[in-house]
Amino acid sequence: MKTLFCGFRCYRCGAEQDAGFGGYVCPACGGNLEVRYAWPEGQPEGWWVDEARQDIFRYRALLPVADLTKASPLRVGRTPLYAAHRLGAEAGLENLWLKDDGQNPSASFKDRAGAVALVRARETGAAVVCGASTGNAGSSMACLAASVGMPCVIFVPEQAPAAKIAQLLIFGAQVLAVRGSYDDAFDLCMAVCEERGWFNRNTGYNPFTREGKKTAAFEMVEQLGRVPDWVAVPTGDGNILTGVWKGFCDLKEAGIVDRTPRMLCAQSAASAAISRTVWHMQRSGGAADWSRVAVEPVSATTVADSISVDLPRDGLAAVRAVIESGGAAVTVADAEILAAIPEVARGAGVFVEPAAACAWAGLKAAARDGVVGAADTVVCLCTGNGLKDVASARKAAGEPVVVEADVGAAMAAVEGIV
Repeated sequence: MKTLFCGFRCYRCGAEQDAGFGGYVCPACGGNLEVRYAWPEGQPEGWWVDEARQDIFRYRALLPVADLTKASPLRVGRTPLYAAHRLGAEAGLENLWLKDDGQNPSASFKDRAGAVALVRARETGAAVVCGASTGNAGSSMACLAASVGMPCVIFVPEQAPAAKIAQLLIFGAQVLAVRGSYDDAFDLCMAVCEERGWFNRNTGYNPFTREGKKTAAFEMVEQLGRVPDWVAVPTGDGNILTGVWKGFCDLKEAGIVDRTPRMLCAQSAASAAISRTVWHMQRSGGAADWSRVAVEPVSATTVADSISVDLPRDGLAAVRAVIESGGAAVTVADAEILAAIPEVARGAGVFVEPAAACAWAGLKAAARDGVVGAADTVVCLCTGNGLKDVASARKAAGEPVVVEADVGAAMAAVEGIV
């Protein structure tokens, strides 16, 4: 099927570019770009789904890709959506669902972005794909690039979790551990890509990453059979939030659904630049002049490394997603994030890393405060597997009971267990 991709529009100033534009950001103001489509009219029901595929490219009609021979052979997407009644009951939620994206090839939601970015890189003849990451985006890109034999260079902060560094190295990426923060790694990556002419996959800079992430929204609608009332998203750079929101907006623009959900931005209180901007705008009221809105940086220190960001690179679009959806932003302490890891595991059987646990911790807070209603249908996005950061999980899990190799000792230790 021919792609319906027709160009770009700037989130900040609204300037438009045609599909042949080869840059990453708006040439008029430097703002982030949104990929646009020429949606068809009068299509038969189900035209947007290719039933022959069981990955994100089953939605190729809604994606900016033309040549799927350039896609990774790995199955990205079609991750399970679990009903989580016991877990939901803990927060008074009657209709809670968990979208477990830890079951993607690199165990992260970021595979969705990488899958589309890879096709774009290969379609444009790129020799090397490059990016900056706290770990997940990089290991995802390394994984997908390895599946097609494409060179990959990833910049990470030196203190990124060991498991994520191991993934990068195992997949064969050239890894540059930067003595500094994620923001330092991002800026260095930008400079090197500019100097070498490499394909820049950076989150919140490359508009095609958002297109991969929006496929989670398509899956939610297919799997639920309806649009949820709320989607809770762990948020750092803001790109996952904006991607999921764009997915629902694209479905509505294309005439596939008649409404969109409200977006819940869940952040650590120690990395809350987007939430602070949302709160300021909600307090001030009135229509927003997006060309004048600025997301101010913070000094991020959260244990949830995947959402630890000083300056959100897709911050403006994320603020717009929350405001325009009629949603909300919530922050939680790191202690609540760590406590949420075993809560999700024991309440629903899903093992999540700290960033993903932030979505549940934030959703609980929103339910407690009456922002999310008890009867609302809510999807909580689980963005990464807990094995990505075992050290953080151990902080919340407790310690095993040590016993002698003796039946009596073992029986005493399990006394009281049915």
